[in-house]
Amino acid sequence: MLSCKIASMKPWLENFGPARLNSSGVAIVKLDVVVPTYNRSQLLCRTISSLLRTPIPAGLEVTILIVDNKSKDDTEQVVRDIQSRAAGSVVYIKETNQGLSHARNAGIRAGVGDIIGFIDDDEEIDESWYNVVVREFSHQATQFIGGPCLPNWATPAPKWLPPGYHAVIGVVVPKPRSPFGGTFPGILMGGNAVIRRSVFDCIGLYSTKLGRSGKGLLSGEDVEFYRRLCHAGLHGVYVPDLIIYHYIPADRLTRKYHRRWCYWRSVSEGISDRDSRSNVAYIFGIPRYRIGRALRGLASIPRHLFIAREAGQAFADELAFWDLLGFIYGKHFIRIEKYYGKPS
Repeated sequence: MLSCKIASMKPWLENFGPARLNSSGVAIVKLDVVVPTYNRSQLLCRTISSLLRTPIPAGLEVTILIVDNKSKDDTEQVVRDIQSRAAGSVVYIKETNQGLSHARNAGIRAGVGDIIGFIDDDEEIDESWYNVVVREFSHQATQFIGGPCLPNWATPAPKWLPPGYHAVIGVVVPKPRSPFGGTFPGILMGGNAVIRRSVFDCIGLYSTKLGRSGKGLLSGEDVEFYRRLCHAGLHGVYVPDLIIYHYIPADRLTRKYHRRWCYWRSVSEGISDRDSRSNVAYIFGIPRYRIGRALRGLASIPRHLFIAREAGQAFADELAFWDLLGFIYGKHFIRIEKYYGKPS
């Protein structure tokens, strides 16, 4: 039976060059799963547990790389305890440079996997996740894949959640299977992505000028990395059954959190626009469509504000204004060194 499984894996194994053999002489492909973490030891336990209990198909060897990004809680002890029971499949890495991109890059450098998966420390993978990875990378042309992030609500979602702002709470809604790039309505999100190691040799690592740090909610590292993927012409696929479940705590389900997240996301977009302007009309260095969207949103608020079923749209109208303010600050005023030291 084992020989049949290995035979069926041969086409995908051949996509990774000279075969590695395990102690039994069976050809394997190595998958590193990089999990950046910061002060979330309890949620991290659930993440690691899901990675350990999910069935691993024949021919795949998984190493879980936990990158501790200067946590102040008991993260290290929690991981060390799991390590003692995980037979070498869990690796603890400490990254002292604050920021999500620094943590991801540390995991990439520390691993040796042919392919590298990324999930966050508040997520759990679906029981078919590893099998989907094997299936998709059986195609030699496939360089990266991503999939949906489904909500795992801590409390029921409020009625005022704004349409079109799923990313605020870390949800990537399911879409039909599709190649990335072109007209695909989204990007490759680092909270659920699997990438060939050779891709990083080709286009480089995640930008450390962007991404969350202990001092701010700057983001945009996924957008910037995705642009490089597309510019290099690398083939990727959005895979609807590559599923993770993202824990959404009650403190994210507040208007204050949404305003802050949208503001800082747009700060990040303003920073990126300094180096790579969009092919649109600008007014005083700001894309004209952003100004128009904010003004239309403000004008529309009274129309939606007092109708209960339109509370979400009213809040979305307001968030368009926070988007504009953040972009202006990021484009013209922010000093990156305040958040990340010298730009790299």
